[in-house]
Amino acid sequence: MSNSLFLTPRQFTEAPHLIFENDQFSVTAFTYPSGVRALKLTNSRGYLTVLPYMGLMIWDAVFDGQSLKMKDMFSQPLPGTGIVDTYGCFQFSSGLLANGTPGPEDDYQLHGEFPTSEMTRATIKFTTSSLTLTSEFEYVKGFGHHYLARPAVTLHPNSGLFDIQMTVKNLSHAQDMPLQYMCHMNYAYVDDATLTQNIPDGAFHLRESVPDHVHPTADWLAYNAELLKNQTLISQLSDPNHYDPEIVYCTDDLSTITPEAVFQMHLPTGATFETRFKTADFPIVTRWILHNPDQQVGAFALPGTSRPEGYHAAEQAGTLIFLAPQAEKSFTVTTGITE
Repeated sequence: MSNSLFLTPRQFTEAPHLIFENDQFSVTAFTYPSGVRALKLTNSRGYLTVLPYMGLMIWDAVFDGQSLKMKDMFSQPLPGTGIVDTYGCFQFSSGLLANGTPGPEDDYQLHGEFPTSEMTRATIKFTTSSLTLTSEFEYVKGFGHHYLARPAVTLHPNSGLFDIQMTVKNLSHAQDMPLQYMCHMNYAYVDDATLTQNIPDGAFHLRESVPDHVHPTADWLAYNAELLKNQTLISQLSDPNHYDPEIVYCTDDLSTITPEAVFQMHLPTGATFETRFKTADFPIVTRWILHNPDQQVGAFALPGTSRPEGYHAAEQAGTLIFLAPQAEKSFTVTTGITE
């Protein structure tokens, strides 16, 4: 049996204060100096810092004393109209009408309209075996699309693994809705970590397009050419001087390889980061590696419905999906530090 706690913005004060506690979990509410409201969801292994009213971003994830998130330039989440205004989080939802880096024919902002969207409701549901935070966002435009998004995150007792969920319903009664979604997890870059997965290395393909935000150097172009020529997949984070600008790989339809994909980053300390999901929901994975003095990312697996190369690129590749009027689709990713 589950119980619910309905949140209101007035519960979020500058001073952190406990709003819920049982034998397995606690929830603390606070507001950053920037004005962004946050919840700290805690179990015996660690905690998630989640922004219930801003895209339900996971700002930080700390388990067994290890922060899972990228090195970034932000000391706190900042309000903004797009993800670049606050690119310091562990996880955000990329999409939903369009996703990834806009191509030459696209006219939307980086990673779509959803990442910093203002949630209208936030609810905590809890039992002795789980704690789930769910937010809601209704998108509606005159003569445009109309949908309800319900992102959620679930914490489990005594576990460093947690679930990230997204449910999208097309509220239109008249028109199909395009849907592009990526669970964008900005994992930490860890020197000499080893990356493994239950799919063959040959399933990865180096990105050959160069997005507008990437500014190639001669050395980077030569390194990419070598990776492409030798069909090399970076499986160990051991050459940081070549990871700026970013190195990106993508897969194609993973559902032809395995029903459940499992990706891991093995740290020299013995800890393991893990991400797993159903490939019927997420047929494509992106690997994003970046290392410079300001930003360091070891995003070993970003599950998505399409590659992050824009709306028109997905349309041309045949990976753009649509929700029929009143149809609903749900996604789940399990991630964190393994037992």
